[in-house]
Amino acid sequence: MTALLDVRKLRVEFPTRRGTLLALDDISFSIAPGEVLGVVGESGAGKSLTGAAIIGLLEPPGRIAGGEVLLSGRRIDNLSPAEMRKVRGREIGAIFQDPLTSLNPLYTVGRQLVETIQTHLPLTAAQARARAIDLLKSTGIPAAEARIDHYPHQFSGGMRQRVVIALALAAEPKLVVADEPTTALDVSIQAQIITLLKSLCREHGTAVMLVTHDMGVIAETADRVAVMYAGRIAEIGPVADVIHRPKHPYTIGLMGSIPSIGEDKARLAQIDGAMPRLNAIPPGCAFNPRCERVMPVCRERRPELIDTGSSRAACWLHEATVMSTAR
Repeated sequence: MTALLDVRKLRVEFPTRRGTLLALDDISFSIAPGEVLGVVGESGAGKSLTGAAIIGLLEPPGRIAGGEVLLSGRRIDNLSPAEMRKVRGREIGAIFQDPLTSLNPLYTVGRQLVETIQTHLPLTAAQARARAIDLLKSTGIPAAEARIDHYPHQFSGGMRQRVVIALALAAEPKLVVADEPTTALDVSIQAQIITLLKSLCREHGTAVMLVTHDMGVIAETADRVAVMYAGRIAEIGPVADVIHRPKHPYTIGLMGSIPSIGEDKARLAQIDGAMPRLNAIPPGCAFNPRCERVMPVCRERRPELIDTGSSRAACWLHEATVMSTAR
């Protein structure tokens, strides 16, 4: 299937007085229409930054220093701010972690929905309001005809996130970037929001980039998953393969740290150490100081993503020529 979103060798830098910090390096992936790609990793891995770069919301002095971002075959990373504003909302929707930061507390949710709809679609105020009510209904807001005139503070956290999803889908975008959309919600509401997002996007054929640190959410929602570490993709592949048959030592560590209902373990696995700072990323594989299977080549050369069956992993353990030398 032809990719809707195609990210090629994306590189993001932050110039500072002490030098340039490389925050994202050689990020490449694609998302097909109707597909959900999960992006996971520890804090500081570059998950949210990747989403911000795609939708053109990098905080200065951050900048895209290399690579390309294509949406439906059209390059969008080099668009002007004015052109990107037309793409954002109409072709790309965004759902952020805290709905209170996405909603204006001074305006009713109806006004915010109607303005968004009229900005991107050729509808009258009455038509836009009718569409806004339908969107609220589709996201599970009860008594939508009355609630549309309420302010954000009159909604619970779960209901506010439903309003944000309605805003993201208001102009029927091709892609939705959801950045930790359930982190601020309790577990029962998390499940409802994830089910809602997945069903709505399946109905509209919308592609989703789901940024989260929760592998449980990924297992329930995503079709494929990209595991990030220190600004690079460590492993990418179908969810079932990455969860049950992880190939990268970092992914193996992540999966080993998750408790299982069916297993009786006195102690969970643990990855020693911490994510390196941007100004202290080690040479070679960035994970090598924490890896239990580190080899000399890991400290000298950085591995590219290597085919490991249905998934790909950036690890020298899967490079036949290196392993034969190591033996």
